[in-house]
Amino acid sequence: MTDIIAHLKQGSETAFKELVAQWKGMVYNTALGILQNEADAEDVSQEVFMQVFESIGTFKGESQISTWLYRITVTKCLDFLRKKTRKKRWGKVYSLFGQNNELVIDPPEFHHPGVELANKERAQLLFKAIARLPDSQKAAFVLNKLEGLSSKEIAGIMDASVSAVEGLLHRAKQNLRDQLEDYYRNEE
Repeated sequence: MTDIIAHLKQGSETAFKELVAQWKGMVYNTALGILQNEADAEDVSQEVFMQVFESIGTFKGESQISTWLYRITVTKCLDFLRKKTRKKRWGKVYSLFGQNNELVIDPPEFHHPGVELANKERAQLLFKAIARLPDSQKAAFVLNKLEGLSSKEIAGIMDASVSAVEGLLHRAKQNLRDQLEDYYRNEE
């Protein structure tokens, strides 16, 4: 990996293509888990790799390349969500003044490539619940449960303490439990 970084710093397109080929799945799946929209995840993934190409000179090698990529991906996703929320706020205001007289709060149907057909309904419900989590809880939960990262790895990615990450994960699980409790109680 050090060779790829050295070649990237020299502007090698081949090294960049290798980096993208090796990490595009991880970047896309992380973005998809946080954003829950395929087109948005693709857009953010492209932005991540554009930033990597533009800022490879700042990569000091103090962390693993995967940690750096996760950090950029999470940051880009959270920025995207903040921008989207700002736009939504104005959309809600406009809807109060007569455009359809209806607020749409549920996210669109979500399709994740790793979800089997038999579990689609439950997965869709879970991903809708994840979408309603605060951004930092959502990022920590996705990195932990979908990407399989430890609290220590997430702390490095989110530039937070391990205890802060564990707190985010605990609150995310509690929020999800509260949201999904009625569904599972009615299913029994």
